[in-house]
Amino acid sequence: MTKSNTSSTRHAPPVGGFTEINGKRLFVHRSGSGGPAVVFLPGASAVGLDYFGVQHRVSEFTTAVVYDRAGTGYSDPHPLPRTATAVATELHDLLRAENITGPYILAAHSLGALYAHRYTQMFPQDVAGLVWLDGLHRDWDEFMPPAMRLAAAAAPAPDRAQIDQMRTDLRNMHLELLADYPDRVRHALTEAKASAEWIRSGFAERNGLPAVAAELHTGPDLPDIPLVALSVLGADPSQPVEAAAEIRDGRRRMDEAIVRGNSRAEQRILTDTAHHRLCFDRPDAVVQAIHDVVDLVRRH
Repeated sequence: MTKSNTSSTRHAPPVGGFTEINGKRLFVHRSGSGGPAVVFLPGASAVGLDYFGVQHRVSEFTTAVVYDRAGTGYSDPHPLPRTATAVATELHDLLRAENITGPYILAAHSLGALYAHRYTQMFPQDVAGLVWLDGLHRDWDEFMPPAMRLAAAAAPAPDRAQIDQMRTDLRNMHLELLADYPDRVRHALTEAKASAEWIRSGFAERNGLPAVAAELHTGPDLPDIPLVALSVLGADPSQPVEAAAEIRDGRRRMDEAIVRGNSRAEQRILTDTAHHRLCFDRPDAVVQAIHDVVDLVRRH
C-alpha cells in the first residue's frame, strides 16, 4: 500500500489523496475522529466529493470517509461495469489500508446501496449500521414500472456531440449544486464532472445494474442493525411524467419493505427534493439520519 497526493490523470482532487489497492490508486478523503466511522458509497455518476458538504458536518461528531471506486471519479481507470463482490472487496481492503477501525456505518446513495448490501453479505461483522440515501435495492424491479426497471438504465456510451451538450448542462448544474462548497472544491469538481472521461464512466457503471441485483440475490437480505432509509418522493424531472406517481409509490413501498423486517429501522419520506439533489437540498436530513444511526450504535 502506498499513499500519495497526486494523480497521473488530468484531474487532480482538491482535497484528499490516493491509496494503492491491488495496483490501482483509489481516491480517499477522511475527516473527523472517533467511531463508528461513517463511509459514504456514491451513486452512479456521483463521486466521493459530491458528499463533501455532508461529510464535513458528519466529521463534527465522528470519522467520515468519502472515496471513489476504481474506474470512477479521481481513482485510477478500471473496466466498467464491475461486480458487487469486486467493489465490496476493494472497499474492505481500502478501509484496512487506511487503518479505519470498524465496524462502520455505510451511508449509501443510489447505486451505492447495492454495493453496501453486498458489503454486509460479505463482511457482516464490519457493518454496525446503514443509512439508505434513496438507495437502490435488489428487489427494485418488483416495485417499479417497466420503463424504470434496472435494465432500462443501460445505455450506449454517448457520442462526441452528446457529450459536448452534456458537459454544458453538467457544468451549469454543478455550479449551482455546489454553491456552498469551498471555491477550490467547487471549481475543481465541477470541471472534472463535466469531463468526457467522467461522463462515460457514469454510463458504463449503470450498465451492470441487473447483474449486480442478481448477484445480491445469492446472499442474505439486509441485517437487523440500525438503519434509516431516506425515501425521496419529490418531483424528479428525469423521470417519465406519465409514470411519476407509480414510481413514487413504488419507491415508498420498497423502502417500507426494507425497514419492515428490521427491529431498529425507520423510513423517512422527503418530498422537497429529487434523487440526485438529496445531499445538496437536504443535507440537514442526511446528517440527522446519520447522527441518529451513530447514536443508536453507540448506545447498543
